[in-house]
Amino acid sequence: MKVCINKNDCIGCGLCADIAPEVFEVDGGTAAYIGEITDKNKISVTDAADGCPVGAISIEE
Repeated sequence: MKVCINKNDCIGCGLCADIAPEVFEVDGGTAAYIGEITDKNKISVTDAADGCPVGAISIEE
């Protein structure tokens, strides 16, 4: 699983960091990928991507 964040689309709302703080943080007004995706947090990472209000996070299997 690979996470991609489109920095041009990201509005820095922080929802991804709220849902999966071990993988995302908001830095300088945009989301940043900071952690590793594991079996334990895979669902929360997917929820964060699905919940992004502007669709800035995509996941590749």
